[in-house]
Amino acid sequence: MDSISEDEDYFISPLDKHSYAFPDPRSAEDEGLLAYGGDLSANRLLAGYKKGIFPWYSEGDPILWWSPNPRLLLYPDKFKVRKSFRRVLRSGKFTVTFDERFSDVIRYCATVPREGQNSTWIVSEMKEAYIRLHEEGFAHSVEVYKEGKLVGGLYGIAYGKAFFGESMFSLVSDASKVAFKALSDVLGRRGYDFIDCQMKTDHMIGLGAEVIERDLFLDALDEAIKKPTDFGSWQHFKWEYEDGK
Repeated sequence: MDSISEDEDYFISPLDKHSYAFPDPRSAEDEGLLAYGGDLSANRLLAGYKKGIFPWYSEGDPILWWSPNPRLLLYPDKFKVRKSFRRVLRSGKFTVTFDERFSDVIRYCATVPREGQNSTWIVSEMKEAYIRLHEEGFAHSVEVYKEGKLVGGLYGIAYGKAFFGESMFSLVSDASKVAFKALSDVLGRRGYDFIDCQMKTDHMIGLGAEVIERDLFLDALDEAIKKPTDFGSWQHFKWEYEDGK
């Protein structure tokens, strides 16, 4: 397999099918494209996440691996609850579970339309790969219900005391924000260092996420993954909004 040339001075090398090794993410250009190819096996995905690298590509493209600079992180104790959202949380109209409907959450994340997006990066092989990671105890979901109906949620990967957020969806206003608030609260209680939101978006900045230089993120990640992983099902995790937090 040949290298991909972005310009005359920057080449993206293919991954070795027989090794889970990745190039040093610090060597990537700021946009973050680091490597291509390989597969979406659990071992390769976890090897990537532990180095701050994630897959992101479209149908028909090779698997592309990224580590952008800067990075967007949310520290659990810095989630911003504005007055209007506090009223939503106080209303009690939403309930939350963990790891109850992972497959449904990832399906909705792949199919619910988003403003400014004409297609999804959550292609069928991505869904299958993350469902396998869920079955192996590394990928987790948050489900939000209104009147007993699933109306929002998110999913991501946990390793050590880092959580790597992948995608979220809402069928009604505020549902994905409730999912993120619940996740932030639960992870904060369990000593997580941060939630990796990957790329900067105004929506996540509004919830309290902070832009961090990639080198600082990778240093923090090195420490976070040394800590114990909450492996297995998270169905026993519980959350209810505590007023004032």
